[in-house]
Amino acid sequence: MIVHRSALVCQSAPRLFDLIEAAEDYPHFIPWCAGATIVHRDDDLVSADIQVRWHGMNFDFRTRNPTCRPEHMAIHLERGPFRRFEGEWRLKALSEHDCKVEFTLDYEF
Repeated sequence: MIVHRSALVCQSAPRLFDLIEAAEDYPHFIPWCAGATIVHRDDDLVSADIQVRWHGMNFDFRTRNPTCRPEHMAIHLERGPFRRFEGEWRLKALSEHDCKVEFTLDYEF
């Protein structure tokens, strides 16, 4: 399944990128995310373990995500129940306080 979304957001690209990159905070605002732990983080990469608990489904997966702050983050499955799980976030600054964000995810269980 391929998911593609885009939106104009009243946030700076760096601030929105920080929100996207902070997987440890996902359980606070993503309903299906029961937990998230950062495995590795540096200037070029973030890797996280994500716990999913949603409508009787319970599973964990790990992603390894190369970053180019604040414009791009790729999403690659490192381990988990997916046959395919690849995606990306793209952010384009429109002004000091606004940006366009695009998200694409291609996954298959």
